[in-house]
Amino acid sequence: MVRPSWSRVPALSLGVLLATALTGCSLFDRAEGATTPDGAGTVSPTPVGRRVSLVQQLGPDSPPRTLEVDPTGRWQCRDCAGDGVDSTGALTPEQTQRLQQMLADPALAKETDEARHYKQGCIDTLTSTLLIPPGLTITTQDCPGEPKPPVAYQVLLLITQATPAEDKG
Repeated sequence: MVRPSWSRVPALSLGVLLATALTGCSLFDRAEGATTPDGAGTVSPTPVGRRVSLVQQLGPDSPPRTLEVDPTGRWQCRDCAGDGVDSTGALTPEQTQRLQQMLADPALAKETDEARHYKQGCIDTLTSTLLIPPGLTITTQDCPGEPKPPVAYQVLLLITQATPAEDKG
């Protein structure tokens, strides 16, 4: 196992801090549980669900890529494909339902970095961090032989395959 260099820790910490800050702010100008006008001029509640953020970084010197998916399936991605382009879109209703089912899975609590006592083992590899409010952080790296947390990895695959984000793992 290769030990991570201390110079890598600040860069990754910055990416996780950035993603945590972005998670606290609504990129969609709407808080969960807020109300929106429907077509008839009345107010209807927004769907209840969980938001998820993905921060990816390829080595300590690359800029982080961030992807936010709200409970309705709308997503916004910053530098999603590593090409400097920002994108927005929406998951299909089926993808949104599947994502929300996975985000509600109690097994995610056993897959957090804290629960797994996760330590990064590779340098200059793709690091993917899922941030699921309130307080779940799940990190994986594209390291040979590194086990992937099953539910979190399915979340990662769904959101990277349905958006311009790329999972190189």
